[in-house]
Amino acid sequence: MENLSKNKIKLIRSLRLKKNRDSEQLFVVEGEKIVHELLAENADMIEFICTTDNHFSFDRCYHTDERGMKAISSQKNPGNLLAVVRFPQHENNEGNLILALDGIQDPGNMGTIIRTAEWFGISSIVCSKETVDCFNPKVVQSTMGSLFRMSIEYVDLNDYLSESDLPVYGALLDGVDMYTTPIQEKAILVIGNEGNGISESIKEQVTHPILIPKYGAAESLNAAMATGIILAEYKRVNS
Repeated sequence: MENLSKNKIKLIRSLRLKKNRDSEQLFVVEGEKIVHELLAENADMIEFICTTDNHFSFDRCYHTDERGMKAISSQKNPGNLLAVVRFPQHENNEGNLILALDGIQDPGNMGTIIRTAEWFGISSIVCSKETVDCFNPKVVQSTMGSLFRMSIEYVDLNDYLSESDLPVYGALLDGVDMYTTPIQEKAILVIGNEGNGISESIKEQVTHPILIPKYGAAESLNAAMATGIILAEYKRVNS
């Protein structure tokens, strides 16, 4: 097994920045579980793998030591596997419900939303251009592999919604109780920014404002948690 070259180290470190991920069409995946899942399901997406394990078998694999892995990893405690992966090339499979994310900023939230959407059978997500990059290392790790199976597109969300014929549901504080207003099977669901909710311009596109009813004293719900609650009810009604 060849040692990891300086050029490859430079490439891996450069992929911490979105502009470099976009120009190279590559991103980094770390950890045994997620890399082994990639090898089993999407090995053709892998550009190359770095490992501290001398016995790891893959035709595009390079060796580094623990110090070298720490230098290229974005994790506090790196594992022994890191893969450089090509952007997924999914056809836009809109299915029934399309999830639209308006300015989600927290990478952990974004990753959990992607994972939750896959759990509930949602295959298409559209994001405003202000939404955090889905190939951000923290997003990638928190999706736990769901990222590779989803169609995720960054669009001008205003234009996208205005050009769609589908009903647009949005989680809003002045919305109607979602348990009395079932989401139609073919629809768009908008989830807003963690601090400010759905932006004013996007609110104007929402045809069906909905609200998760509150029973306790908590001030608000995490965006990922709210997404899960709404998607669970959507699947219950439309299954």
